[in-house]
Amino acid sequence: MPSVNSETVLELRDVAFGYGERLVLSGLNMRFKRGQVVAVMGGSGCGKTTVLKLIGALVKANAGQVLFGDDDIDTLDAKGVYRLRRKMGMLFQFGALFTDMSVFENVAFPLREHTNLPETLIRDLVLMKLNAVGLRGARDLLPSEISGGMSRRVALARAIALDPQIMMYDEPFAGLDPISLGITANLIKTFNQALGATSILVTHDVPESFAIADYVYFIANGGIAAEGTPDELRASKDPAVRQFIDAAPDGPFRFHYPGVPLDADFGLATTKEPR
Repeated sequence: MPSVNSETVLELRDVAFGYGERLVLSGLNMRFKRGQVVAVMGGSGCGKTTVLKLIGALVKANAGQVLFGDDDIDTLDAKGVYRLRRKMGMLFQFGALFTDMSVFENVAFPLREHTNLPETLIRDLVLMKLNAVGLRGARDLLPSEISGGMSRRVALARAIALDPQIMMYDEPFAGLDPISLGITANLIKTFNQALGATSILVTHDVPESFAIADYVYFIANGGIAAEGTPDELRASKDPAVRQFIDAAPDGPFRFHYPGVPLDADFGLATTKEPR
């Protein structure tokens, strides 16, 4: 199995991205190495999920490069993008299972879509993936017949169905009870080690993420505000990092979204900004 901190499999070089005139990310430099679990953290709206969209070619960078191996993702045609996506797995924030398909059919979907394997082999592979997440016995149930935590595990089994090189997780711990949260975190780490893959976690959950991450990028103000191992970020004195890690209500992250002064909206005598 490839060791952590071996070769770089994915890199963002001086990436900038925005919607119209609103710049979301600028001068973004990130490296993801084989065997690593990398957490991408920061306040709501900082651009964490946009990083996953850039990697998956759902959006294109306004400047810079998104490199998967020797491929610049933004220069590929549709066939090239699909070829790379075949090497990626994605766990969406709330699972995104097909509601009219059984648990079994959900996990079988990417195998049928991207391979020409016989049904007998697909059956065995699906049952193996479901067994790995503890849900082989739920194969015939619909998503509406299982809990939210179980749905997340089915989605994880589907995401690893093709043994991807890159696994992306968008808020994998959101809405989970403590037991399901711990199970999910353990599965992420276990699968990453078993597949020799690279896992990218977009998350707000500090304790669980720090427990399994090898490296952390902290995004603020459209760029990388801090990076390092979990221990290095725990020791950080940066006010933005400290506010996030300590869940402090006061700090660089403001409560009010930027807007016109309060008196412009309400005709007040004061010219002070909302606090």
